[in-house]
Amino acid sequence: MSPQQFRDISWNGLWKQNPGLAQLLGLCPILAVSTTLVNAVSLGMATVLVMTVANLAVSALRNFIPYEIRIPVFILIIASLVTMVDLAFNAYFHDLYLVLGIFIPLIVTNCIVLARVEAYAAKNDPLTSTVDGVMMGIGLVWVLGVLGGIRELLGAGTLFSGIDMIIPGAQAWSVFGDDYPGFLVAILPPGAFFALGVLIAVFNMINARLAARARRSPPPTAPAPRTEGEAEPAAAG
Repeated sequence: MSPQQFRDISWNGLWKQNPGLAQLLGLCPILAVSTTLVNAVSLGMATVLVMTVANLAVSALRNFIPYEIRIPVFILIIASLVTMVDLAFNAYFHDLYLVLGIFIPLIVTNCIVLARVEAYAAKNDPLTSTVDGVMMGIGLVWVLGVLGGIRELLGAGTLFSGIDMIIPGAQAWSVFGDDYPGFLVAILPPGAFFALGVLIAVFNMINARLAARARRSPPPTAPAPRTEGEAEPAAAG
């Protein structure tokens, strides 16, 4: 993999083709689990793990999977990985497992995972497919983190609520103090739609400004070709 290819894959996953803001995939877990920062990032990290290993497995086996049954095989691979992640959460983060509930098994049907497996991993080599899975997953994680942080901050006035489920003894940050009355809409389903809409608007605004700046920038000029017999310029110094 060339450095330029790595940068392109990273940029696509983190920003240009971000699954949560550009492709709008997997909105059900994005909206349902993002009530707090901890819940959102935890589900996002589980999705990153599944996406990465699924991309690697499908890419390595793509030449052995018949085209006609590729989708059932992809789902079987993803379901096996999700089962392992689900059991690991239940064993090591049981309280968090109870909070996330059905949304960990539902990673199997998350169109983010299946879309990358079908659109990228099934057509590319294992290394680039693995990097694509990691970057697409991280792109989802930061969207979930920002969305969960905004909703938790406005809704309860705290950050990292529930961090003790991952790090025993840790406590949430009370940003607005104990007297903050809370903004209930922010942690209800309508608040998820409002917050995601604001994020998408900011995302589109930034992209529009970047495109306008690129149009204003003059293209690089190529050096004029030398005519036959013309001497090369002398080196400075």
